[in-house]
Amino acid sequence: MIVIEAKLKGTASQYAKIDEAIRTSQFVRNKCLRFWMDNKGVTRNDLQKLCSQLAKNRETPWVKQLNSQARQSSADRAWAAISRFYTSRVSHADRLDCKQSKSGKKGYPKYKKFNRSVEYKKTGWKLSPDGKEIEFTDGFKAGKFQLWTSRDLVFYSEQQIQRTRIVRRADGYYCQFLIQWERKEEHEFNGNVVGIDLGLKEFYTDSNGNTVENPRYLRKSEKRLKQLQRRVSKRHQKGKKQSKRYHKARKALAKQHLKVSRQRKDKAIKDALALVRSNDLIVYEDLKVQNMVKNHKLAKSISDASWYQFVQWLQYFAKIHGTICIPVAPHYTTINCSGCGAKVEKTLSTRTHQCVKCGLVLDRDWNAARNILAKGLQILAEYLNSSEGHSRTGVKNPNARGEHDHWASG
Repeated sequence: MIVIEAKLKGTASQYAKIDEAIRTSQFVRNKCLRFWMDNKGVTRNDLQKLCSQLAKNRETPWVKQLNSQARQSSADRAWAAISRFYTSRVSHADRLDCKQSKSGKKGYPKYKKFNRSVEYKKTGWKLSPDGKEIEFTDGFKAGKFQLWTSRDLVFYSEQQIQRTRIVRRADGYYCQFLIQWERKEEHEFNGNVVGIDLGLKEFYTDSNGNTVENPRYLRKSEKRLKQLQRRVSKRHQKGKKQSKRYHKARKALAKQHLKVSRQRKDKAIKDALALVRSNDLIVYEDLKVQNMVKNHKLAKSISDASWYQFVQWLQYFAKIHGTICIPVAPHYTTINCSGCGAKVEKTLSTRTHQCVKCGLVLDRDWNAARNILAKGLQILAEYLNSSEGHSRTGVKNPNARGEHDHWASG
């Protein structure tokens, strides 16, 4: 699966109709969630039937304007939140154990207040023959939009497009196409292996001593963000209808946050792709970022580094290039000496590894990267020498996620 995103170019009246479709999608999702709360034993099929009932209800005539499959997608979103709550709920017998250790939100499902997208399946839209225009044909009659994208959609048929989603962002409206396509890239194998240690001073240091700088996009934009936030706060009128000046300031602030987000994503993609292209085996530390950001002193810096996003793209590019990507536990990678294995205690401010036993002197991140590579090679050797594979070593196969995994599917 691949995802192609294009910007929608239309008129203000067309954008207003898209907003109506998004609000209707949010209404259907919240109604499904309420139906689940009020009734016991509700299944996914019950929510699908509720979509049809809402469309036929005279009190909610606007629901019928939304495409039937788009209504079903909204019900699927509600059911996804419900199923996550059930499968990851903490048991009463042992509150420290969950039924499934899945990442993501695991709390009680909540109502959506500011939904920003509506999702269509196979109907409700139509592409032009040249793939440069799209027309939405449901009851809202938003009409035709120009598609601005660097990738040409003419090479893919409508049968290959599994889903189409409209997303509203601070700088406009975008259309995402989920396409059934197996992406493979040729890779020239040279026998290069590398271990990387993720950090805050440097974004990562590899086992060869090479470093990649940490750009700190949020820190650099912080002054501008504070100015825009103060402007929004000054123009906000509590308990009253907000002025146009307030909404103008709010949009400027949202655009600045969007810029920072895109800078991080672009940096993560480029660094991950360069690393995969130049190596055949990559070992990285499997950091629990969700737990690390609980440290209020380092939370902003850790979030700004965007390690998790980098690792996701690293796994994806490793999959399509046919290379090996191994996560290892980060325990003792900083303390252990990469030369002799002796333990050398360090504080966070100690940036140099100095081993008293063997005399090895290295940067602490370089030493950790060498230990990470050694751990990965040991895991790989155990896997190759074991007849039982992953079940014997206790190592989970890295989740090489494709572009379609970034799609919040139902």
